Amino acid sequence: MHCIYGINSVSEALKARGRAFAWVGMAKERHDLRLQRLIEDCRKIGIPVRFLQRTELDRMAGNAAHQGVVAVTSAKQYNDLDDVISAKRGQYSLIVVLDGVEDPHNLGAILRTADAAGANGVVIPERRAAGVTGTVTKASAGASEHLPIAKVTNISRTVEELKDQNIWTVGLDERGDKTYDAIDYNMDCALVLGAEGKGLHDLVKRKCDFLVSIPMLGKVPSLNVSVAAAIVLYEIVRQRRVKESAAGVK
Repeated sequence: MHCIYGINSVSEALKARGRAFAWVGMAKERHDLRLQRLIEDCRKIGIPVRFLQRTELDRMAGNAAHQGVVAVTSAKQYNDLDDVISAKRGQYSLIVVLDGVEDPHNLGAILRTADAAGANGVVIPERRAAGVTGTVTKASAGASEHLPIAKVTNISRTVEELKDQNIWTVGLDERGDKTYDAIDYNMDCALVLGAEGKGLHDLVKRKCDFLVSIPMLGKVPSLNVSVAAAIVLYEIVRQRRVKESAAGVK
């Protein structure tokens, strides 16, 4: 049994139509408008709704952060790397490659930001990394249900494959020789991020076309990986918007 939970997570999964739903459990004591809308959405597409005690929902979700909604679904269907490459949402590709992010809340936050920044999709490794669980879906506010996510066996090989497709690879590393805003991101590119505490593996680092860093001006030497991802992704968005605006003026 696979469960996703939280109002946004379940709502977005219903919209995305990427999972098969067995049924949706809802807290008996909730009668607000948001829950009523979700009940109506389920009934429109023939998904059974069960009204349960919160203790039962807590057990299904594995925690109490479900907001009174838990859905029993099929597992997340992952994409191929080619699907991510082909899912370009603007003039230039933007792919996020994660080299072993293990915390599900970090993965969820990165997925949410990647979707908001217009990324093609996200690439994660099959082993020693978080997959798309109910916790990740909740942390992503349902973005995981819309964004193509590829699971690959080898991140360094994937970086090579992206380069073979004329996609420039930009690794984020605290010892990077350029600051993150010194690169011109008006190109097809992939942002490569390392694991919490460990950063990028040496082989992955060597494969990247660029290594960039975020200046740290305080006492703490590094940022949380999801925060670092957001900073660089929105620098990419900013640069591309500036170029589009300038092209529009001309």
